[in-house]
Amino acid sequence: MKSHRQELWFEIPSRRGFVNITEHVERALADSGVSEGLCLVNAMHITASVFINDDESGLHADYERWLEQLAPHAPTSAYKHNLTGEDNGDAHCKRQIMGREVVVAITDGRLDFGTWEQIFYGEFDGRRRKRVLVKIIGA
Repeated sequence: MKSHRQELWFEIPSRRGFVNITEHVERALADSGVSEGLCLVNAMHITASVFINDDESGLHADYERWLEQLAPHAPTSAYKHNLTGEDNGDAHCKRQIMGREVVVAITDGRLDFGTWEQIFYGEFDGRRRKRVLVKIIGA
């Protein structure tokens, strides 16, 4: 069995944003030499997410609106976490909603996606460098 670990780094200039990272993960898979196995992709920060969905701008705008309704940034006083001096209590909640990680099957050396599926990095407290772990195991 082979194992491959790679870190991807992102710095989103705004507080929130979504980045399609599918090509980065596909490159890591190519580097791994694995043809059958599993690929784990997870955000290594508690205010960021990795998820799978369609790469469609209207859907991303819907996510932004929906997440802000569920966990609005303001008023920051609404979050006890922000009593620590932070202003990102909402970002922790948004990450919990969107998820920490995805696992994708690898078949014949390719990510085994359903129709329209892509991998995304979701940032909810940006403006600093953060990493995503890609861990690939298989034969």
